[in-house]
Amino acid sequence: MVNAGDETAGNGEPCVVGVDFGTLSGRAVVVRVRDGAELGTAEHEYRHAVLDRQLPDGTRLPPDWALQVPSDYVDVLRQAVPAALRAAGVAPEQVVGIGTDFTACTVLPVLADGTPLCELPEYAARPHAYVKLWRHHAAQAQADRITTLAAERKEEWLQRYGGKISSEWEFAKALQLLEEDPEIYHRTERWVEAADWIVWQLCGTYLRNACTAGYKGQLQDGAYPSRAYLEALNPGFADFVTDKLEHPIGQLGAKAGQLTAEAAAWTGLPEGIAVCVGNVDAHVTAPAARAVEPGQMVAIMGTSTCHVMSSDQRGTVPGMCGVVDGGILPGLWGYEAGQSGVGDIFGWFVRTGLPAEYADQAAALGRTAHEHLTALAAGQRVGEHGLIALDWHSGNRSVLVDHDLSGVVVGLTLSTRPEDVYRALLEATAFGTRTIIEAFETSGVPVDELIIAGGLTKNALLMQIYADVTRRPLGVIGSAQGPALGAAMHAAVAAGAFPDIQAAAQSMGKADRGVYQPDPDRAAAYDRLYAEYRLLHDYFGRGTNDVMHRLRHLRAEASA
Repeated sequence: MVNAGDETAGNGEPCVVGVDFGTLSGRAVVVRVRDGAELGTAEHEYRHAVLDRQLPDGTRLPPDWALQVPSDYVDVLRQAVPAALRAAGVAPEQVVGIGTDFTACTVLPVLADGTPLCELPEYAARPHAYVKLWRHHAAQAQADRITTLAAERKEEWLQRYGGKISSEWEFAKALQLLEEDPEIYHRTERWVEAADWIVWQLCGTYLRNACTAGYKGQLQDGAYPSRAYLEALNPGFADFVTDKLEHPIGQLGAKAGQLTAEAAAWTGLPEGIAVCVGNVDAHVTAPAARAVEPGQMVAIMGTSTCHVMSSDQRGTVPGMCGVVDGGILPGLWGYEAGQSGVGDIFGWFVRTGLPAEYADQAAALGRTAHEHLTALAAGQRVGEHGLIALDWHSGNRSVLVDHDLSGVVVGLTLSTRPEDVYRALLEATAFGTRTIIEAFETSGVPVDELIIAGGLTKNALLMQIYADVTRRPLGVIGSAQGPALGAAMHAAVAAGAFPDIQAAAQSMGKADRGVYQPDPDRAAAYDRLYAEYRLLHDYFGRGTNDVMHRLRHLRAEASA
């Protein structure tokens, strides 16, 4: 929890609340409308975190599953929002609106009144009744079929997603539900993005937000994939759109409704204030970082990385997560790409690869394990460790769109040290980002600047590596709560304080430009390493050697 001291009460000025629902916790921030000053923040960790091994009752989960419990999201409203208000010293009546953002694509099956199926006693032990988190990758087979059939039928919408549909998205996860648990599928009356479900809980109105509908629900030019296409996928899937998905669309920054009495009691906010249409964490962060001009790519780096950018050019970028007209900012084409594992990879290595002596050294120096490994790795010259890694420990989102791929480290010897592997993993994620940038540029969509947001901005070595690898100046968002700030800014628009999100960005957004500059010598050395990365990338990722897929099948057989 953060208290802003002298800035707290804001002399009774109007404020808004932004709530960012992440992978492991939800964060609330109270923001002054006039200048974007963050007056108080609070965080609440989800009680059930991520269910990737078993349900709360002990029911085992297969590999590649990642579920959540929707009541954990409501607990964020009950705990983090009142705590942020207390930290800010803001009177509830100063708050004029609340906005939210979510990881995407995070979806859940509900009844017509919004009740999650996992909250029905008869379905408490049924995995498919729960929220499927964005990193639920068990629908890869369905995603492959969706892509293959769309290509065969020459469906025009496929190219808006770089030619591949992800297992993380709405249709793949829904098709998996139909084919693996038809009872739950038929009981589902609404297939809902968590971003829209939480707004539904706040104001009693269900709207599909334009962002997730376009990027994760394949809504293009006002239409979803056709009934004939869905029927060809699976006859039982023919009416999925009309029966479970289709719903009125809420535009970004618009008012979804007013805070209900029940939600006011949860949050401590005034009943009747504006509730903003839902949005995606990465997308709301772009205006929070004042990235409102074409060519300004924002990389939101946390457990994963999402790359978002607006442009006046519409291109077909291989492996992009979508291009949507007005998907981030009105009047511009909004692009999304990403990497499924970044901070998660670093965290995995610390959990599983850190010797006890290193942990003891870090403790003696008053450092975290990450800080200690970073300090040791920072003393190396580029290429000194003799390693190259692929950042696919959680699959590849862009540009290959294949979540059955896995991580690789090449060059290990008996003299390889933990800091060597750690630095190689840091570099691998930077190489992944460069691959994405090059895919944009070769498709006629210029990327002029990279602005970083998220918790990993604290790692100066990582930031410098990204500047050197991408050969671009790196800006850094001026907020530790970029998504929550962006959600609050959209709430200010919904409350009528600004005419649009661009105007809100000018007054409330924060970013420091060009904080990290590429070093020519290091950049040249990284060019050589990147060439090796691309050889491995194409060898394992484009079908030359399908060993990763074969290993995945062997693991599935052994688990079964």
